[in-house]
Amino acid sequence: MNVPPPFFRWRPHPWHGLGVGPEPPQIVHAYIEMTPFDLVKYEIDKKTGYLRVDRPQRSSSHPPALYGFVPGTFCGERVGALMEGSSQGDGDPLDICVFSERPITRSEVILNARVIGGLPMLDGGEADDKIIAVLGNDNLWKAIEDIEAFPEILIERLRHYFTTYKLIPGEESKVSIGPAYGRKHAEVVIQASIQDYEEEFGGN
Repeated sequence: MNVPPPFFRWRPHPWHGLGVGPEPPQIVHAYIEMTPFDLVKYEIDKKTGYLRVDRPQRSSSHPPALYGFVPGTFCGERVGALMEGSSQGDGDPLDICVFSERPITRSEVILNARVIGGLPMLDGGEADDKIIAVLGNDNLWKAIEDIEAFPEILIERLRHYFTTYKLIPGEESKVSIGPAYGRKHAEVVIQASIQDYEEEFGGN
C-alpha cells in the first residue's frame, strides 16, 4: 500500500512513537491523559499505548489543568539528580500540566505546549517533576514567558491537587512539593529527561 509520509498505517505509541516536540525544550508535545473535568485517574498503559483507568479519585479535587506527559522522555538518573532529596526519577515519562483559555474536554489529544516552569515533586523519594506550560497558540496566555508572570492561584491549585490526589485518610502522605521553578530550570529538566530516554530506550 503506497501512502504519503508521514501517514502511519498503525497508530504510533504515544510515548515511544511521537516526537518530543517542534522546538524542545521551549515548545514540546504534550499527550493529554486527563482533563480538568475528570474525576477518574487515567494514565497511559505503557505496553499498549492506550489509556487505562487507574483509579477513581478519592478526593473531590479536579485537575486544574490538562495533564499528561511529554513523548520521548524518561525520568531516570539525570532527572533524579536535579532534585534535592530524590534517589532517582520515577521511571515514567515526564509529566506536564498545560493551561488553556478555552476548555479542552477531550483526552488522548496531542498539543504544542510552551514551557514556563515546573513543580519539584517528590513521591516516595523519587523525582516526579510536573512541568507547567501553556497551550502554544493560546490567545490569553501567549504573553506569558516565565512562571513569575503566571497567576499564583493557579500554581496553588496545582500544588493542592498533587499533594492530595493520592492521599489516603489515616495514612501519612509520601508526596512533597517544593517551590515552583522557572522556565530555565524546566528546560534543564526536559533536556535531562530526553537524555534519560535516549539511554533507556535508544532514542526516539
